[in-house]
Amino acid sequence: MRLLQYNSDGNFSLTEFFDKAIPEYAILSHRWGTEEATFEDLQKGIGTKKAGYEKLRFCGGQARGDGLKYFWVDTCCIDKSSSTELAEALNSMYHWYRDAARCYVYLLDVSALTRKAGDTSTEHTWESAFRDSEWFTRGWTLQELLAPRAVEFFSQQGKRLGDKETLGRQIQEVTGIPISALEGAPLSQFSIEERLSWAENRQTTRPEDKAYSLLGIFGIHLLPIYGEGKEHAFRRLKKKIQKSLTDPREDKKRIEDTKGGLLRDSYQWILKHPDFLQWRYNTQSRLLWIKGDPGKGKTMLISGILDEMSPSTKLRDKQATTLLSYFFCQATDDRIDNASAALRGLIYLLVDQQPLLISHVRKKYDHAGKALFEDANAWVALSEIFTSILQDPSLKSIYVIIDALDECKANLDQLLDLISRTASTFPRIKWVVSSRNEPNIEARLRPDHRQMRLSLELNGEHVSRAVKVFIDFKVSKLRHIEDDSELQEMVRGQIYAKASGTFLWAALVLKELEPVESWDVLDMLQDMPPELEPLYDRMLRQVEQLQRKDPEFCRLVLSTITLAYRPLHLLEVGALSDLPRQISSNLDNIVKVVNKCGSFLTVRDNRTYFIHQSAKDFLLERAFDRVFSSGKADVIYTMFSKSLEVMSKTLRRDIYGLRAPGFPTEMVDPPVPDPLAAAQYSCLYWVDHLLDCDREHTTNDLIDGGSVHQFLITSYMFWLEALSLIKSLPDGIVIIMKLENWIKDAFREDSTDLNKFDESPNIYAFIYDARRFALHNRLIIEQAPLQTYCSALLFAPEKSIVRETFKRYIPSWIQRKPRVETYWNAMLQTLEGHSMSVNSVAFSPDGKQIVSGSDDRTIRRWDAATGQQLLPALEGHTMSVNSVAFSPDGKQIVSGSGDRTIRRWDAAIGQQLLPALEGHTMSVNSVAFSPDGKQIVSGFGDRTIRRWDAATGQQLLPALEGYTESVNSVAFSPDGKQIVSGSDDRTIRRWDAATGQQLLPALEGYTIWVNSVTFSPDGKQIVSGSADRTIRRWDAATGQQLLPALEGHTEWVNSVAFSPDGKQIVSGSADRTIRRWDAATGQQLLPALEGHTMSVRSVAFSPDGKQIVSGSDDRTIRRWDAATGQQLLPALEGYTEWVNSVAFSPDGKQIISGSDDRTIRCWDVATGQQLLPVLEGHTMSVTSVAFSPDGKQIPTLYISENWLVEGITNLLWLPPDYRPTCKAIWGGVIALGHQSGRVSILQLQLGPKLII
Repeated sequence: MRLLQYNSDGNFSLTEFFDKAIPEYAILSHRWGTEEATFEDLQKGIGTKKAGYEKLRFCGGQARGDGLKYFWVDTCCIDKSSSTELAEALNSMYHWYRDAARCYVYLLDVSALTRKAGDTSTEHTWESAFRDSEWFTRGWTLQELLAPRAVEFFSQQGKRLGDKETLGRQIQEVTGIPISALEGAPLSQFSIEERLSWAENRQTTRPEDKAYSLLGIFGIHLLPIYGEGKEHAFRRLKKKIQKSLTDPREDKKRIEDTKGGLLRDSYQWILKHPDFLQWRYNTQSRLLWIKGDPGKGKTMLISGILDEMSPSTKLRDKQATTLLSYFFCQATDDRIDNASAALRGLIYLLVDQQPLLISHVRKKYDHAGKALFEDANAWVALSEIFTSILQDPSLKSIYVIIDALDECKANLDQLLDLISRTASTFPRIKWVVSSRNEPNIEARLRPDHRQMRLSLELNGEHVSRAVKVFIDFKVSKLRHIEDDSELQEMVRGQIYAKASGTFLWAALVLKELEPVESWDVLDMLQDMPPELEPLYDRMLRQVEQLQRKDPEFCRLVLSTITLAYRPLHLLEVGALSDLPRQISSNLDNIVKVVNKCGSFLTVRDNRTYFIHQSAKDFLLERAFDRVFSSGKADVIYTMFSKSLEVMSKTLRRDIYGLRAPGFPTEMVDPPVPDPLAAAQYSCLYWVDHLLDCDREHTTNDLIDGGSVHQFLITSYMFWLEALSLIKSLPDGIVIIMKLENWIKDAFREDSTDLNKFDESPNIYAFIYDARRFALHNRLIIEQAPLQTYCSALLFAPEKSIVRETFKRYIPSWIQRKPRVETYWNAMLQTLEGHSMSVNSVAFSPDGKQIVSGSDDRTIRRWDAATGQQLLPALEGHTMSVNSVAFSPDGKQIVSGSGDRTIRRWDAAIGQQLLPALEGHTMSVNSVAFSPDGKQIVSGFGDRTIRRWDAATGQQLLPALEGYTESVNSVAFSPDGKQIVSGSDDRTIRRWDAATGQQLLPALEGYTIWVNSVTFSPDGKQIVSGSADRTIRRWDAATGQQLLPALEGHTEWVNSVAFSPDGKQIVSGSADRTIRRWDAATGQQLLPALEGHTMSVRSVAFSPDGKQIVSGSDDRTIRRWDAATGQQLLPALEGYTEWVNSVAFSPDGKQIISGSDDRTIRCWDVATGQQLLPVLEGHTMSVTSVAFSPDGKQIPTLYISENWLVEGITNLLWLPPDYRPTCKAIWGGVIALGHQSGRVSILQLQLGPKLII
């Protein structure tokens, strides 16, 4: 975050702050005018005469008067030329206003001038103008009104009119926003519809901002995409709002509705039970575990307890001091079947009741972002937040209740440990949990004076009475017998007798009775067996006795749903279960078959779920042979083969009809009906089912021409596109890796299959190439699905099997393709995310993660297999991060920085473990752990090496001294007994790790500084790299150099262009010269053309080939005689920044140019005069310009944030190796010059719309 401050000369300066280092500041809210002071103005010290500069003076003066050194103004504290920074700012704006010490609202249309004597009219008073101010009609000012703690209003003269409190009534009348919201009540207390209504009549200059200005109001993050339109932006906003809902109250209501409602008389017994009363009123009793077999009504008891306790807590009574939070686990719903989801829900309700608790969440959320709570590290982060909340001194007492612990699939053991630990150590918290009688839960919730158990089996009489109440109510609602009280009584009696105190049994039977006519009710009841398992058996027998082929159809459905990895969409059921085409292709027919599966299944939102976890358990265990009559292996193989079939039939290029090659995934709205609905499950799990198969089942599938090979060579690209559309591309990379590893394992384990592998080389070669292709292009396919066929294919190596197989799908408008590498090189993948140079990288000890440190002051972690970033940037350093390392156990990361500090981080959650380790006067250049993880060694620019206790952060020994220049690199020997270091003084030194004594004289031989040193794994050799471009190896015992230095060097090209006849190439370089080359032979035709005083960025030929024009970092444009090399005119001047691009008009009479100052200028070739006013409107540097073929228009084809763009359309993403240092354009031909000296040439067919 950048903040402004007054300088001693009366001007302003900008300072950037990070995280906890941000000081108190004031913030300005206002309406933008036409002359606002910009970020660029402040950077260059210009614009002081602009009208907007007065607002800076007003805000700075007001802040100074309030004792605040710093202040923030949106017009100049954000670099809007960076789309990344702009996106971050839009999503952070609410937090910035919320965290400000003061918010000053400057109302340009409200005057507070004193009225003339005798003027009693009210229309001239500021109160009237205040109510009518445009400030209340603008979109962005809504969050600027609600977020800050203190909002003060000022007139155009700078006179204070009042604040949000004193003017609250007027503001409420003007805006319709409740006083409680204006006073700071949590916005989550207001419905989504109400919050949207506050912005309904507000306007924004850019249509999309109407949605983006609400991000903070709903506490969500959304990538801004200007050009998508207001409607699409709102669709994305509302979808994100729905996804962000984590309110257990909604789940409670849904579960109660599914179970037919909550009856007070069915749970009241537990409220009077001695165990419950002791838990509630005895301060020593902090945990009550309600346990019982399936179907005993545990969930309804928990709901009843919640209804009983809510009125005396902040959930219902805002004056209460007790908090109540709860969560319902459900194994059949992947939203709420894990421990992380449970903690998310618990935290949500606690913060909703006591908003100040949000500070505990914000410490991590503001630091790491939402992704931290959604990835594999979510449990660690959430458990720390939860524990931190429990320690908050403002809390009195807390009740926490979790239902169905046994249905928590992930991190259950950790959740149980958290429950047991907090119940023992935090007197203010009381827990109620419920679960089945499971040994692993019992082992962790051992009873003592604090932890109690209430067994439903031991309270059978109470449970039976509760079940009786439930039965009475449900029987009275049976439609066919509602008027026959005598029959109702008989039905009740029979159900009482057979239910044996089991809610689920009663509920299933009553559901079976709903369609039964009155005369058949008793007969049906007579057939119902007592107890749950026999009832399931009867339900299955009923299915088996259906007519004709229905039993087989139901068996296919039940076996498929039982073995699925997640609940299936009805269309996925049809696709995977080998049903006849007449059923599988018709949603209504699939529903009919599912409904015939008895009461085992329920359907919600077109997804199938088991009615209860015990139903699935019965089919898998007790009824296995009946459901899997031909064996489980056959069903698994069918699900695998059907997955290939549905993907082959469904997937195709541009399946969603996006057409635009750069259409971002973030903007994708699935069509209705969704063409991927039937194939989504298969896209994600086809390889899992393949791996679950017996090997003999799949031998023929994994040979050349087999089903897997056929799918890959026909549909691999479509599959990648589909994975991107469903936001699962990283999963796809893991899938292809699983397939490759499974084949390798099969080869190693079964030598009898050796011939099979030798006879089928093509499938294995394709899978290897497919993995390389997916890894190399993960970033862009994830961002823009259709770039699968553009950038990914276009820049793949020439001999890539995937490229060869699918090259027909490269868009036809790419007429000339760039020269690419022949084969995949050693580089697997480029990890992008840092915004500046990366200085240090390291693998975790298990090889599964990579950590990196950068000049952008951040540390990032990556999944070494997929390349996916695991956590948002770890921030805290105030200067570049020079060195990073993992501890030997992989649990900690240590970093060294130019800010002279060493910091330690928890590798799982990114939390800084200790305050910065300080002691040096210059940059920290290198850090490393000792092999046992107990020490950290560091090398500094102050020429010293220091050691630290890794646990306490204390310095262990005095600094190791001896260098005459900065220490750049340090490392431990494998046995931890020695330290090796390299320095700017061109030497390498070794030290005894225990005593700090230097072991050998300096190893010398370099002509310039040593950047890096390390030991070989056996500790016998040292290898070092130097700024003299050499690599050297040394004997660690003697210090002798083992090999001579290895040498090499590079140079770069900035700009290239073809002559009109294609026979010549002109190039511009960082050496300030321009050179011409024979395009056929590569020979240089003329000596260098000299005249520019800085790097030449752009060159172009005139249409007749007689002239060359060039643009340079010296901000000038020059023309040259192509034959003689003489400069024709003096430099064309007018730009304030680098000239990036130049081009001639088709008739050769005009030159057009684009610059870093974001303008386009047009020049007369004959006179050198500027012909048109400066063309403005670009928000970023203009990097490429060209005339239309008829010379009447000036279209722009330019590079923006790694994209080749036409107008506002992203055409082609450029991989890292193809990002240019310069470019030249002639018609549809684009020449890209690269830092390596290579030139890439593409030709596009311009004119018609460029689509897929």
